[in-house]
Amino acid sequence: MSKRTLLVLVVALAAVLAVSGTALAKTYKIGVTVIVSHPALESDQEGFEKAIAEAGLEAEYDYQNAQGDMANATTIAQKFKNDNLDLVHAIATPTAQAAVKVIKNHPIVYSSVTDPVDAGLVKTMGPSGTNVTGISDAWPIERQIELYHQMLPSAKKWGTIYNAGDANSVKSISWTRDAMKKFGLELVEVTISNSAEVYTGAQTLVGRVDAIYITSDNTVVSALDSVVKVANNKKIPLFGGDTTTVEKGMIAAYGLNYFQVGYSAGKKAVLILKGQDPGTVPSGLTENLSLWLNLKAAKDQNVTVSEKYVKMAEKVFR
Repeated sequence: MSKRTLLVLVVALAAVLAVSGTALAKTYKIGVTVIVSHPALESDQEGFEKAIAEAGLEAEYDYQNAQGDMANATTIAQKFKNDNLDLVHAIATPTAQAAVKVIKNHPIVYSSVTDPVDAGLVKTMGPSGTNVTGISDAWPIERQIELYHQMLPSAKKWGTIYNAGDANSVKSISWTRDAMKKFGLELVEVTISNSAEVYTGAQTLVGRVDAIYITSDNTVVSALDSVVKVANNKKIPLFGGDTTTVEKGMIAAYGLNYFQVGYSAGKKAVLILKGQDPGTVPSGLTENLSLWLNLKAAKDQNVTVSEKYVKMAEKVFR
């Protein structure tokens, strides 16, 4: 066979495969940086990957976990800056902040960030004009507190635990204070700096509060079993806003579906991978809310949940 004939065959085969879509499709390289492991953030990434796959794109993911350490988050960002990546998915405020500060040469799509403007990721929720866009998971805290107050009207003092070093948590707690005040409730705050302090923090609330509300704090949620243990042992009703944690022992959460948060972020990533400038893709909000209940947790914490709320719930754990 002559070289000319071989070349013609190769070109013809490549054309056939390209038309059939069985070859020559690019595999995109995506770096994933997350501040800590817990169900909501894992669900976020699952939703992100679902959106990529549904768009018919092939992707290879490099998963990196900062283990709750900001220094690690910066190291991961430096790694991704130097890697041959098509895009970075930054999950949660601290890791997104590290990525945006360090990485200027790859598109960044953030998710599970409460206030991206306040966190310095973007200057506006519109098109950023930079390499950054994403999805905010700002919780409907006032609506949550109102519902929990209706469910448990006898609880006047509510305790909470959060990492004061996490800008996401500090913002959420400021909204929580405002909501508690609006409904005539008192908020007792306990601050921690790492997951090892969560159990002790929960214990300090015993005897001081009628119920506990956990906001969008990644450090606390990563050690939620410690809070559940105290709540069950001391019969303190436990509520939150992250539906993915209800199965672990919260009575109720009226909040976001974090799979949908990630899915929405993934759709923005698809636009970018298909050629759109990330600076022209506006940031967005997650709006779909649902109530999840855990009736076993309610029993463990000595609370009777009205049938009204059982009927209202999207998911009920018994």
